[in-house]
Amino acid sequence: MSSFSISLSGLLADDQELSVLSNNLANLNTVGFKGETAQFQDLFYQELGANGAGDPIQIGSGAMVGSTATDFTQGTLESTGLSTDLAIQGNGFLLAQQGNVTQYTRDGHLSINAQGYLVTSDGSEVLGYPAVNGVANPNGTLGPLQVNGGQTSPPQPTSNVTLALNLNAGANADATSAFSSEVTVYDSQGAAHVLTYNFTKTAANTWSYAVTLPAADVGKTGNPVDLATGTLTFDANGNLTAPDPKVPISLALPTGDTLADGGNLSSTLKWNLVSSSGAAEITQVANPSATSSSQQDGYAAGSLTGFLIAGNGTIQGAFTNGQTTTLGQIALATFPNTQGLLQTGSNNFMASLASGLPTVGLPGTGGRGTISDGALENSNVDIATQFAQLILAERGYQANSQAITTEDHVVQSALSILQ
Repeated sequence: MSSFSISLSGLLADDQELSVLSNNLANLNTVGFKGETAQFQDLFYQELGANGAGDPIQIGSGAMVGSTATDFTQGTLESTGLSTDLAIQGNGFLLAQQGNVTQYTRDGHLSINAQGYLVTSDGSEVLGYPAVNGVANPNGTLGPLQVNGGQTSPPQPTSNVTLALNLNAGANADATSAFSSEVTVYDSQGAAHVLTYNFTKTAANTWSYAVTLPAADVGKTGNPVDLATGTLTFDANGNLTAPDPKVPISLALPTGDTLADGGNLSSTLKWNLVSSSGAAEITQVANPSATSSSQQDGYAAGSLTGFLIAGNGTIQGAFTNGQTTTLGQIALATFPNTQGLLQTGSNNFMASLASGLPTVGLPGTGGRGTISDGALENSNVDIATQFAQLILAERGYQANSQAITTEDHVVQSALSILQ
């Protein structure tokens, strides 16, 4: 009797739907998981003839799960505060490579392996555009992203020094007016050197200055080495008139002197008497001599201390010298048909003929989503909806079971007549 096979097909279809729902609920807390829905379809029909109007008389052969549709809607984002965690806000998948196999995932729970590469939960290396000399080329070749491979930030020798200070107009023109201020600068190797700015009032509105370096820095003993000396002249309002404030004062070692550490002071090292906006940095008013601030543009070499991931996927490394450098840029992939992707476990998908080839590019471009750093995308499975579907699947299973029981009773009745 075909009724048995019809009811059995219903049982099998309901059982498969229960498996889909169970898998959804099992992955309720899986990062980046996308829920599925079982889509039923009827089987072929047996045509028995036609009625008086010519309409066909057909009897169905049951049901089956024709497809499972994956819900790729956005899951909620949860902040974790970990720099290695990221969430995709919008369309796209991370590219992860293990061996020669590239897979795609929404799971942004990343970590750093022993070689310093950014990897997914299953150890696959995250692909993107590695930076060369602090620049990531989005037109370059995709490759693993190394974010902790002993990178260093090279030193930058100081080229500009600026001091905001006041010299006391009421000071006596003798040794009691002496005032000094120190600024740390860096040479070509990133070694620090302390410059001392010495000021002494020599006459009304007139001060002598000397910028010095410790004798030990050039392998000598005794008095400090002069890098620049001269006179500062102010008008009656305390404004610097000479030398010309707009012309920086060059600072250089005396001919024949070199730094003992083997480095070099920048050949363009200069003392700026005005700020970058043109405002005067040195004044002479009747207040105690004091330095309010100092600035210089050099720094020592630095070691990587951490990184942040920007919305466009750029990985910015932070170094101990206060500098930031681009380490790479994460890429995202989109597909013509996401329903055609193959799920391979471990939160991964693979491309197929049905999905089409991936289009790879930067986050925030070409319809791709953006990156949220320090966050993870939760599963988009809604527990209330799943429970409602469970009830319907259970009722369907019970109904088909009851149909089989009824058919069994009918068979038993028919057999009893024959006895």
